[in-house]
Amino acid sequence: MTQPSSPSPTATYRLQLQPDFPFAAAERAVPHLAELGVSHLHLSPVLESVPGSTHGYDVVDHTAVRAELGGERGLRQLAATARAHGLGLVVDLVPNHMAVPQPAGLNGPLWEVLRDGPASPYARWFDIDWDGGHDGRLLLPVLGGPLGDELPHFVVAAGDGVLRYHDHAFPLRPGTEELPLPRLLASQWYRLAWWRLARSELNYRRFFTISELIGVRVEDPEVFDATHRTVLRLVRDGVIDGLRVDHPDGLVDPGGYLARLHKGTGGRWTVVEKILTGDERLPASWACAGTTGYDALRHIDGLFVCPQGSGRLFSHYRDFVTPLADEGGDWEETVRRAAYEVVTHDLAAEVERLVRTAARISGRAPRPGDHAPWALRQALRELLVRLPVYRPYAADATRAATDAAMLGRAAAGARGAFRVPEEARAVDLIHDLALGRCPDEPDGDGGHGDTPDAADRADRADFAARFAQTASALHAKSVEDTAFYRYPVLLSACEVGGDPGEPALGPDAFHAYCARVQRDWPTTGTVLSTHDTKRSADVRARIAVLSECPDRWRDVLGSMAEAAVCGVGSGVDGAGPADPMVSWLAWQTAFGLGAPAGGAGAERVAPAVLKAAREAGLRTSWTEPRADYEEAVTEFVHSGPCGPLGAPLAALDAELAPFVRANVLGAALLHLTMPGVPDLYQGSERLHTALVDPDNRAPARFRPELLAELDGGAAPLDLSAEKLRLTATALRLRRRRPEWFGAAASYEPVRAEGPAADHCVAFCRGGRVVTVLTRLSLRLVETGGWWDTGLRLPPGGPWRELLTGREVPGGALVGLSELLADAPVALFAAE
Repeated sequence: MTQPSSPSPTATYRLQLQPDFPFAAAERAVPHLAELGVSHLHLSPVLESVPGSTHGYDVVDHTAVRAELGGERGLRQLAATARAHGLGLVVDLVPNHMAVPQPAGLNGPLWEVLRDGPASPYARWFDIDWDGGHDGRLLLPVLGGPLGDELPHFVVAAGDGVLRYHDHAFPLRPGTEELPLPRLLASQWYRLAWWRLARSELNYRRFFTISELIGVRVEDPEVFDATHRTVLRLVRDGVIDGLRVDHPDGLVDPGGYLARLHKGTGGRWTVVEKILTGDERLPASWACAGTTGYDALRHIDGLFVCPQGSGRLFSHYRDFVTPLADEGGDWEETVRRAAYEVVTHDLAAEVERLVRTAARISGRAPRPGDHAPWALRQALRELLVRLPVYRPYAADATRAATDAAMLGRAAAGARGAFRVPEEARAVDLIHDLALGRCPDEPDGDGGHGDTPDAADRADRADFAARFAQTASALHAKSVEDTAFYRYPVLLSACEVGGDPGEPALGPDAFHAYCARVQRDWPTTGTVLSTHDTKRSADVRARIAVLSECPDRWRDVLGSMAEAAVCGVGSGVDGAGPADPMVSWLAWQTAFGLGAPAGGAGAERVAPAVLKAAREAGLRTSWTEPRADYEEAVTEFVHSGPCGPLGAPLAALDAELAPFVRANVLGAALLHLTMPGVPDLYQGSERLHTALVDPDNRAPARFRPELLAELDGGAAPLDLSAEKLRLTATALRLRRRRPEWFGAAASYEPVRAEGPAADHCVAFCRGGRVVTVLTRLSLRLVETGGWWDTGLRLPPGGPWRELLTGREVPGGALVGLSELLADAPVALFAAE
């Protein structure tokens, strides 16, 4: 942990800036958000991006603040207004990549590289393998079809030195304007190609599998300075107070980058979008306050999943869907198959670059391994698919032992994929190179006493970095973007950082996590909903209740018999096989959204279900869409979950409403009072039901009049108002008493006593705040309620409950049936 040089936020509020919600709109929201109780606005990327972008992660110019949002003047005005209301600004930073825009001239540095090739001063900006085929040219997979078919669509504007293709424009290499078209195309520093060639022929690093985003080499000090100059100037000027770093795992050396950024900002509060899996820890050497908070999301959500019920729900899912083990029948096998598919198909170009580098290194070794390219390729694939985390960090000494052990286990499994033991030695080579070691040398000090030459050192460093970058892309695409959609048992568990195979976590695991965060990363970020979550927190809270009543969910689907399953036309005879998996997913999605019958719900559910089907890639996909299948799915959503057949969902919704309420309020209160800095996604201070993008990226809408009514003493009339009151109460307490929640505070579990103790989660912050909430409330009711279970508040006090005003003496054992008589949550303070 690195302590920030300025005070950490007490809470941040994420705003998705876009042309329909520019700086001026954010400025108008400032008085309301200040009244809500946050300390900082958290802005999506603000630098110049592709025109019309609704997210801003497709940066085209690091020197300018985005004009569509109001430019630098608008940003400075927003900062001044925020500061006048006691708020600061945290800004999202995108160091990993830039856009390959349409037309390419929007990205000035890239335009010059396309025109002048490796000799351009901007060539060092971009992660391009000029030796990776294509006669030393950069492959641009932008054509709608094979080159020969697209030739009639090229237009040469010789006077402008531009080659045009539909809406695309590319610079012509000087002196080639008058050449015949075939020679002109072959004479450029780029090769225009069919978009389908990207997966196997691409020779630049991209963001995951998105060819429209090209990797930037911020590890180069000159590139870092050029791409960060504007942001760091705004930091020095007091416009920006903190940073969120997008996708650090795409960088060559995240730790080195963060050290340079920390120095450049003077140590401002910075969090990183690092996704931790399982027991993985954030590298202790990183100069940041912590993660953006997906690890907190996992620990909060897990509390509201019933372990026994989720197992029974899986049994009902298996009976309904009858999936193959590697197509949703077993989580680990589903992940492994998805990983093989991605590493062999989507990331083929990235793997081939690693194969070429490994072959060069092996050929220089004192004892060449005679590794065939196929063996190196298989070794790479088998190692990559077995990594349980996003990536190793070969350059980070604090992770050396952990990563070595992890890669050692992966290598042991990878060797078993080879029939000939001698050929399995390719795994040993890849294993050593991934750890940054010389071949055959466990200490990495040099091959058999020989000092490696500069080319060998460069290749080994390049391999270790690219192996890690490829691992990160593989994990994201195979788990988040594929397996999550093939294993829809409990959709609330299929979330960034989540573990659908083990979705439930108990109070002890939660308390241990919080104690560690308070000790190691007390000002880390925490989240429940973001622009990237596949379902908002309140949608997940609704779905999680199903783990407490799996038999009721079975009965709801069973009551509709065959109508519960989507029938799919084949496009040949119209009678294709049914798709129970997408049906299960559609019904849960509709329940999670609380979708009303009719068009309004279907217009949101259908796109989310179609996106899930495309991401799963089993019946349709983004690159090979099946129109007949997608039409059948859309019709099913309209007639089934969001249509006349959806009546049983409405009945179940009404039946489970009290338990949904407990989950929604309980998760919100945990998020707002646990260790770390809570980040609220726009609109989530109220009931916020949103599905995957673009559903969750609509312009922000606020209800300042509702907050004013509640502040005036009005009672909440619904769950949305109840959540708003709870949120404002907790946020204002954090802002008023930051010392109770910050780095110097404490975290102590408060244990309930009695037969229903596991249904209560309570803890004390800074010795002055006690959070109390109910978990698995439906199971609690079914087992008779709290009975004589009580909670002993810490000594001191008196303790005042901030939502009701009631007081409880310190040290008193109070029955939970009394303590939580009015609501499933309580927030006490001893002021």
